[in-house]
Amino acid sequence: MGTRTEDRLLTGAERDAVRQSRHPDIQSLDRDAVLALARRLREYRDKARDIARDRRRSQRGKAEPRGAGPAPAEDGVLLKKQVFAAAMKRVNSRIAALQSGDKRAQTTEFLREALARKKAAPRHHPNPGATAREGMNPLDEKRQMTDVDPRQVGSVSQQVKNNQASRDTR
Repeated sequence: MGTRTEDRLLTGAERDAVRQSRHPDIQSLDRDAVLALARRLREYRDKARDIARDRRRSQRGKAEPRGAGPAPAEDGVLLKKQVFAAAMKRVNSRIAALQSGDKRAQTTEFLREALARKKAAPRHHPNPGATAREGMNPLDEKRQMTDVDPRQVGSVSQQVKNNQASRDTR
């Protein structure tokens, strides 16, 4: 719905409230002003809803019409209610944006406090024992020296080579 149609439907105070709910104006409002604007728009919307309901009831014959003549149609009042509902939607999204910014800052603060508590707390795990931080420690050599003559080791190797060669020739 265009602004001209809205201006035709609304009174001066209602028009100001709806204008404040639009983009450039709503960004300049602080949290309390946005909440007050939401309260006013909700009252205007509820009033339009109640008037439309009363007119519908009187047209059906369920209630007495207010005033001297028959109740007029509720079309204009329903359009007015739609204008206020759209304005409420804009204001509610702004309130949600303000709250999410506050929640983000609060969550960041909680996480910083938790990290500080974690760093300040004593460690609860046991000492891991020997680790490889500075490298492994050399162990004492446990090999035993044999009393075999090194010349005999070479002759055994030669004997194995000769036996393998004789098997290969068969």
